[in-house]
Amino acid sequence: MREIGVNTWVWTSPLTDAGAGDLLPRIADMGFDAVELPLEEAGHLSVPVVSEVLARTGLTPCVVGAMAPGRDLIDASCVAGTQDYLRACIDFAAGIGARTVCGPFYAATGRVWRMDADQRAAAYDDLRTHLAPVVEHALERGVQLGVEPLNRYETSLVNTVDQALTALEPLLGDGLGLALDSYHLNIEERSSADAIRTAGPHLAHVQVCGSDRGAPGGDQTDWPALVAALDEVGYGGPLVIESFTADNASIATAASIWRPLAPTQDDLARDGLAFLRSLG
Repeated sequence: MREIGVNTWVWTSPLTDAGAGDLLPRIADMGFDAVELPLEEAGHLSVPVVSEVLARTGLTPCVVGAMAPGRDLIDASCVAGTQDYLRACIDFAAGIGARTVCGPFYAATGRVWRMDADQRAAAYDDLRTHLAPVVEHALERGVQLGVEPLNRYETSLVNTVDQALTALEPLLGDGLGLALDSYHLNIEERSSADAIRTAGPHLAHVQVCGSDRGAPGGDQTDWPALVAALDEVGYGGPLVIESFTADNASIATAASIWRPLAPTQDDLARDGLAFLRSLG
């Protein structure tokens, strides 16, 4: 049976050691198999505390990073600090036994700019140059980075699977793959299932939500086709619900969550879990 997980952004931001001690047992009690842990700042979560909670709950951990303003592998003034942050995410993941660290690891989320073909090629070259030492660190720590394409309103650099493969191809392998999110696929790809097939063996991690950013199920997504494509490419990782609470001002603004997406956040998580279980 495929593992089903949930990102703690459904309830809170930022997640800290104190919050993890309360929230992760709730997530396990709901019946989830895995939990996606956002490390928004190095030090928010510690290996000893989180490892103990994971051992107690039995949840499989995944780690995601946040490309807040000032984190960027294209803007030369931000590169060194961003590399340090990504290394901290990798070290945390290795310490808690997480297989992947995923996110839009190229430019600050929300930063968009126009590029002609030559400018885009130059940006991709810069990305490869600045990401390469981070990928090497991931390989040394036994962790795989997953770079996530985002929709056009959140970035102008990597929107599609094809663009991600073009940008990252020389680095792809055990230390680097693609992280795909059904929300962004719904916006940018002609076929989410075909995009998954294109990612193929490079697929490192999958996030899911409804086409409205709420619980998966009862929305416009062709879920049977999406799951069939995952089976086709042999994806064995979890399906992780990534949604956000409208009750936290910073996360609601960052993710453009202007209205509740369910009666309660627990309802969103439980309904999404039940639907994903029904897919088999």
